[in-house]
Amino acid sequence: MIQEYKVIGMMSGTSLDGLDLAYCRFFNENEQWKFKLERAETIGYSSELMEKLKNSVILSSEGLLELDVELGRLFGKEAAEFINRYSLEPDFIATHGHTVFHQPHKGFTLQIGSPNYIYAQTGIPVVADFRGLDVALGGQGAPLVPVGDRLLFGEYKACINLGGISNISFEQNGQRIAFDIGVCNMLLNHICQRLGKSYDEGGKLAKQGKISKELLLQFNQLQQSKAETKFSLGYEWVSANYFPLLGETENINDLLATATEHVCQTLAHEIEAAGIQGKVLITGGGAFNNFLISRLNEMLGKEVEIEIPDYDLIGFKEAIIFGFLGVLKIRNEVNCLKSVTGAIQDSCSGVIYGA
Repeated sequence: MIQEYKVIGMMSGTSLDGLDLAYCRFFNENEQWKFKLERAETIGYSSELMEKLKNSVILSSEGLLELDVELGRLFGKEAAEFINRYSLEPDFIATHGHTVFHQPHKGFTLQIGSPNYIYAQTGIPVVADFRGLDVALGGQGAPLVPVGDRLLFGEYKACINLGGISNISFEQNGQRIAFDIGVCNMLLNHICQRLGKSYDEGGKLAKQGKISKELLLQFNQLQQSKAETKFSLGYEWVSANYFPLLGETENINDLLATATEHVCQTLAHEIEAAGIQGKVLITGGGAFNNFLISRLNEMLGKEVEIEIPDYDLIGFKEAIIFGFLGVLKIRNEVNCLKSVTGAIQDSCSGVIYGA
């Protein structure tokens, strides 16, 4: 079987910061998977498209289908231009799509960005729909990244991603354990949008604010209810439960300070509860939030060593791993773990288009 693959991984996250494209070589040496990230870019979304994606949960069925096609055409166009710009030769594209609905307790999850249109624009096979089979097998369809954490980043005691939602992945008793921890950039960025900003650069605004004990308690109570039911998080739950607590006129810096404290308390609690000590890899947009990372360090103490990698790995780890999930799908190997999702069995998830 082929032991090296050239893949474009594509990721559009709930933080709405754009489309991540990561061109990687994956190769197997001595039964160990390794990778090299050769090119990576983030294509920002227009304000119009960001608004459409934000409101996608309330679209009509026809409107949602139109957005699926619009996003698929955009993904295909950007992938084709990415390939031409750097004279790349990918074997295939692996796309996560953009999540609109994620309600596995009702038996469905929906990621838009039509793979057929990506294939039509590029002429390159596309692997997509990585969540659906696991949901059909009784799982949460999430998180999916832990397979890549185990096989590509196994030297760390845990891997944490600070995206729209924070999540964690680690080994316990020979099994990979992973779950969504709680809200992260989805809440922080939503607050920043009141100032016309996409995000709080470096956490500078949050650092200037004062924590509201009352609001922090409300946030923590929401997190407790989430922890008790152990479900994976989506935009619709966060928007329905967190956003109404923000009020209309509160000081934005105070809101950011309170939300940041909530995120850090939640992270520290889960890290300590898991008994994790040693090196922890932190990636995702939240890794650029210096104030958040400093507060988390203060809460964790010396037993946990937080490692913030280089810029490309912070920003593109999820796109890299979705590329790798595509490799495992092409090889018909397990890429979705029941120990992580709660499904009745491990699976080789994904659908191949244009092969």
